[in-house]
Amino acid sequence: MQDIQQYVRDTATAAKQAFYLMAQATTAQKNAALLRMAELVVQHQTTILAANVQDMENAAGKGLDSPLLDRLKLTEKTVESMCEGLRQIAALPDPVGEMDEFRIRPNGLQIGKMRVPLGVIGIIYESRPNVTIDAAALCLKSGNACVLRGGSEAFESNMAIARLIRQALTENNLPPAAVNVIENTGRESVGAMLQSPELIDVIIPRGGKSLVARIATEARVPVIKHLDGICHVYIDQAADTQKAVEIAFNAKTSRYGTCNTMETLLIHAARAEEMLPLLAEKYAQKQVELRGCERTLAILPNINAATEEDWDTEYLAPVLAVKIVDDLSQAISHINTHGSHHTDSIITESYTDAQTFLRAVDSASVMVNASTRFADGFEYGLGAEIGISTDKIHVRGPVGLHGLTSQKWIVLGNGQIRI
Repeated sequence: MQDIQQYVRDTATAAKQAFYLMAQATTAQKNAALLRMAELVVQHQTTILAANVQDMENAAGKGLDSPLLDRLKLTEKTVESMCEGLRQIAALPDPVGEMDEFRIRPNGLQIGKMRVPLGVIGIIYESRPNVTIDAAALCLKSGNACVLRGGSEAFESNMAIARLIRQALTENNLPPAAVNVIENTGRESVGAMLQSPELIDVIIPRGGKSLVARIATEARVPVIKHLDGICHVYIDQAADTQKAVEIAFNAKTSRYGTCNTMETLLIHAARAEEMLPLLAEKYAQKQVELRGCERTLAILPNINAATEEDWDTEYLAPVLAVKIVDDLSQAISHINTHGSHHTDSIITESYTDAQTFLRAVDSASVMVNASTRFADGFEYGLGAEIGISTDKIHVRGPVGLHGLTSQKWIVLGNGQIRI
C-alpha cells in the first residue's frame, strides 16, 4: 500500500468532499439509504457471517482472550440487531436544519440558531464489527461523513459490511465516500488520523483504556471520549430499603464489563448496619467479591479490606468497593475525587438531598433512585449512541444524533444595514 500518511489524507479528503454533499442531503434520502442498508445486510447475511468466521479463526490463532473474541463474534441475532438499529435511526427525527432560540431585534432582524453537522468524524474502534454499522448510520443521519478505522481482528467483517453501506449510498444518489473504512490497521493509520485537523473535524475512540489514552494524548483533532467508568451508587440516610437493595444489586450485577456498571458503593453511616448484611447476602449469590473500608469490615468481617487504589479502580468484574460515609457532603466529595465523571446515583426519599446531589456531583449522568446501568443511548431514547462522553465540551453523556451536530447562528433580514 502507498505511504500510509498520504493514504489516510487522501481518504479523509474524499470524506471532506462527500460531507459537503451530505450536509445538503434530504431526510428522505438519508432514511432511504439507511433502510436499504438494512435490506442489504439481511440479503448478504451469509457473506457477513462467513467473513466474521474468518476473523474469529484469525483472532483465535493470535491468542486473543475470550472477552475480545466475544465482542468480535457476529451471529444471526446480532446481525438482526444491527438491522433493527438501522431502522430505528431511520425513524428518528432528523436534527439537521432544526432552528430555535429565535429573537427579533429592534431593527427587525430575526436572529436564531440552526443545527448543522460537525463535518468529517473519525472513529477508531476495536473488536466490535457492529460499530461499523452503528457509526456509519449515526453519522449519515446527522449529515456527516466518516472515516472508520477498525481493529485488525475485525478486518474481514468490517470490509464486508462497508461494501454494503457504500452500495446503499450509491443507490440513493449519496456519495459513497461519505463512509470510508481505512484498510490499513497498523498504528501508523491511527497516528495519521490524529494529525489531520484540517481534514477530520472530530475523533471518537471506542475501545480499551490504553487506546483511548493514546488518542487523547496524541490527537491534534478534537476528541469525544471517556477513559473510565468508575460509577457510584450512594445510599442516603433517607433511602427506601427495598429500592436501595434492588438498585445497588442491579447496578453491579446486571453486567460486569460495561462502563455504566457500579464499581463503588457508598452508604450513609446511619443505614450501614441495617443494609450492608442484606446487600452482602445478595452479592454472595452472584459471587461478587466485596472490598470494604475499616468501618465496613466492622460490620462485614469476612470480606476483604479495600485499599486506596480500590477507590480509583474500574474493575469490569464481579468486584465491588464499599465505603461508609458520614453524610451526603462526604459522599459527594468522594465521588468528585475518585469518580470518572461518568454516572453516579443517589438512593433517597429526601427531595433536598436529591437536588443537592444532582447539582453537586460533577458527572455526565447523575441519577436519583435509578440504576447506573440506564446510562446508555438506547435507554435515554436516543435510538443508538456512538459512545459516551465524560468531556464537558462539546457533548456530555451518551452521544446520539444531536451529539454529532453543532449549531450556527443565522440572521434573517429584510434589507437592514448597520449604521
